[in-house]
Amino acid sequence: MNRIGKNVTERLAALEEYLAARQRRASAKSAAYHAGVMLALLAAATAAGYLFHGFALRETDIAIMYLLAVLLTARLTDGYLYGFLASLLAAFLFNFLFTEPFAFSVDTQRYIVPFLIMVLAALITSTLTTQARENALEAREKEAGAKILYTLTTRLTEAEDIRDIAAIATGAISDMLSSNAGCLCFDENGKPEGTFIQQVSPKKQVRREVTAAEAEALRGRTAGGEPAGTAGSEFYDWPVYGRDTILGLIRVPQKDAKGLKEPQVRLLQAMIESTALAMDRLRAARQKIKFNEEIAQERYRGTLLRSISHDLRTPLSGIMGTSEMLLDMTEKEDQRYPLMEGIHKDAHWLHSLVENILSLTRLQDGKLMLNKQEEAAEEVIGAAVRHISRRYPEYEIAVDVPEELLLVPMDAKLIEQVLVNLLDNAAKHTAPQEEIRVSVIKDEEKSCAVFSVRDSGEGIAPEELANIFRTFYTSPVKHADAQPGIGLGLAICDAAVKAHGGSITACNRGDRPGAELTFTLPLEVKDDEFI
Repeated sequence: MNRIGKNVTERLAALEEYLAARQRRASAKSAAYHAGVMLALLAAATAAGYLFHGFALRETDIAIMYLLAVLLTARLTDGYLYGFLASLLAAFLFNFLFTEPFAFSVDTQRYIVPFLIMVLAALITSTLTTQARENALEAREKEAGAKILYTLTTRLTEAEDIRDIAAIATGAISDMLSSNAGCLCFDENGKPEGTFIQQVSPKKQVRREVTAAEAEALRGRTAGGEPAGTAGSEFYDWPVYGRDTILGLIRVPQKDAKGLKEPQVRLLQAMIESTALAMDRLRAARQKIKFNEEIAQERYRGTLLRSISHDLRTPLSGIMGTSEMLLDMTEKEDQRYPLMEGIHKDAHWLHSLVENILSLTRLQDGKLMLNKQEEAAEEVIGAAVRHISRRYPEYEIAVDVPEELLLVPMDAKLIEQVLVNLLDNAAKHTAPQEEIRVSVIKDEEKSCAVFSVRDSGEGIAPEELANIFRTFYTSPVKHADAQPGIGLGLAICDAAVKAHGGSITACNRGDRPGAELTFTLPLEVKDDEFI
């Protein structure tokens, strides 16, 4: 055994010796043995009675000797039967041998009461003695089991990984059962590992391979979540279940598992529960460390993005302003005009990217306060369309708004950025001659405003629908002339809409090729809605 201390070994060996000794006593004390003990004690009481009778002692002194024989019979034999028989025989012998007329008779009133008292006393004493002995044996078993569990739990807390826990549990269970038990661990996905550890001698453990067929059979047997042991070709397997999934299997050879007694099974189950708690605790600690590392990485990444974005805003603003001035000062027929137009377009794209990064980091850090006011939906849409039209003048964007004024509680600047990002995404995937349409309607039943942006591009692949709102996710399907992106626009839309208490979804159009992105904003504002 690799990691079980000397103290654990001694206690497990003591329990093993105790259980083995008890089993030997139970097999040796046959019916003939118990009957011989009872008859020997009654014969000794009879001999003592004749001795007392020779000294002319009273019958009560002789009766006490028989009572002592009954007490000793109850103490030295198992169960209630022999104590009960001893009490009846003692009463018979006392009445027959030492009371007149020296024959079995209870007619004489002088001996009726002593006879009844002796029988009752013998029965009560036999019952109490037997119960006391059984309670003492049960207490010793529980004490030994508690010591084993305490020592096992103490050792499990010192384990550094799952394999250490498996080795400790394997050694403890093997010693308790006097068997070559094993432990097979499962990974976080509920699949068995390729090897399992098994005890082959009191001080040696080995790792054995698990074949693909055996692994598949084990998954099938443990899929139902049954807590009891299941029989395989070589082992009885007891599953080790955690809070959410199976953690491993305790494997006991079939020849040893079939001979387990009820106390051993109870102790084995308790040891399995202790092992499960240790494995669960270790996995939870690892997940917490991993989660903290991911949080730290996100924090560092957000800090880096903010720093870079702030450093780029000033020069980009200068480039945009200068390029725009040069465009105004240059004729379109000039060969330099397309170069300056490209500089202005790329600078504008970089500026939008920087603003998106800053907005996303503010949303993720919870530092962006919502300034909710009732705004006209058509004005917010109009501002977003004008912004996109300046960037993509070759596109015609259709707008559908209700005839009556629709006031929606929102942070107008943030929702305008959402619409700009959605329209920008639509333009990237739609040819200039194709349709881009933005609309808003009022949903009376759900008490919300429904905004929709539809394009006429290639649409969204089914496997991408669940990922397009993830940060830094970009679709591999793009228009040939589309401006490259880094996957922040839709992530910002998702965060901003959810900050307003709404929802955003994406799907493919049903009437023609293209995608449709829809988001909702509630028409009722709450005072505590801010980020």
